[in-house]
Amino acid sequence: MEQKTTFRRKMESRHIVMLSLGGVIGTGLFLSTGYTLEQAGRIGTILSYLLGALVVYLVMLCLGELAVHMPETGAFHSYATKYIGPGTGYTVAWLYWLTWTVALGSEFTAAGLLMQRWFPDVPVWLFSGLFVIIILVINVLTVRVFAEVEFWFSAVKVMTIIAFIVLGAAAIVGFVPLASGEAAPLFGPLTEGELFPNGAFAILMTMLAVNFAYSGTELIGVAAGEAVDPKRTIPLAIRTTIVRLVVFFVGTIIVLAILLPTDAKGVLESPFVAVFERIGIPFAADIMNFVILTAILSAANSGLYAASRMLWSLSDQQMISPFFAKLSQNGVPTRAVIFSMLGGLFALLSSVYAAESVYIALVSISGLAVVVVWMSISASQYFFRRRYLREGHDVQNLVYRTPFYPVVPIVSFLICLLSLIGIAFDPTQRVALYFGIPFIGLCYLVHHLTKKSQKRSVEDVKTEKSS
Repeated sequence: MEQKTTFRRKMESRHIVMLSLGGVIGTGLFLSTGYTLEQAGRIGTILSYLLGALVVYLVMLCLGELAVHMPETGAFHSYATKYIGPGTGYTVAWLYWLTWTVALGSEFTAAGLLMQRWFPDVPVWLFSGLFVIIILVINVLTVRVFAEVEFWFSAVKVMTIIAFIVLGAAAIVGFVPLASGEAAPLFGPLTEGELFPNGAFAILMTMLAVNFAYSGTELIGVAAGEAVDPKRTIPLAIRTTIVRLVVFFVGTIIVLAILLPTDAKGVLESPFVAVFERIGIPFAADIMNFVILTAILSAANSGLYAASRMLWSLSDQQMISPFFAKLSQNGVPTRAVIFSMLGGLFALLSSVYAAESVYIALVSISGLAVVVVWMSISASQYFFRRRYLREGHDVQNLVYRTPFYPVVPIVSFLICLLSLIGIAFDPTQRVALYFGIPFIGLCYLVHHLTKKSQKRSVEDVKTEKSS
């Protein structure tokens, strides 16, 4: 208990809202939407993101009850351990740690590459190294410094998306003329092929990419242990985050679906650039280069925070070495932060030297991990409420209650499961199952062997004492 009380509760609701938005609004929205539009079509993409928003909302309703009742650093890993099983909690923690650690490697590389637009003669590794140092320093100082930096990182992205939606809507209704002078087509010719170019089943196949775009919302739960007055802060953060996510994501997708040129779908450049240029915004590419750079650094900042807290939680619950459970005088798990950053650097090196083996496996597992984590949150809330009632407690005593229990946790769990089934039919995403399922099995095996070894050690100590 001494370790837990040394965490500083310095995050206000504005910090937690922006932390969640910062983890969500990133490359998944700014870059990956072109892929979804190409696969699912205009209407299909809108439906995919609406379904994704529903999933996120249901999962957050489940997380809200757990996080307010038990505001712990480590959150859903702890909940899964208590209400599903220690093996599941152990697996969920490593999946989530790996998700953000792998992301760190790719984000620092991407940040260095983006700087090449303005400084083509400076090596990529120099900028990548500089960003590594900056993000590391931000995370090892105090949680207040981290939260303030993340707040302003996220503010840049939020303002960009608001401007994009407002300008896009103005262009659609004719208030702002397009650069070419043509009128914006309201959804264009809605032929059957344009509606679902690869069939209606493509909506299900793209759900993993959509879920990835929404991933990061669950950071609210990770930060609960360092939130000021979590009983008030967490419910407020969940409500406001969900509303903003739906407005930002669905609003953005509608603008993209209407204004994005057909031949621009699926390209590597951000679809935002194509739309801004079509509206006639000067320096559109430079503006979006800066915004995407901010998004990447924000994701790295929140990712290192999430990974370090998950590692600390594993250590605090004695599932791994107690070495990572130590906190600094400022209430920061410095060792866990440094180790997680080293894991990100390993992912970075593997992307260079083992891109076709190690790195593809890491990326595949991390892509699958978010959906598995969401499933664990839904299942944990379901089993928590059952135990809570079985122990004779009154639901009215819960400060925050998941509505329509048990429908909400069951439906959210099944939709997440459905998205995992859908990727089995997409050759480009199927590799996530090939690497993800064996990794999950390995985590359960390691946990079983570790626990067995610890049990033998305890029994040996007892035997020595008795003799």
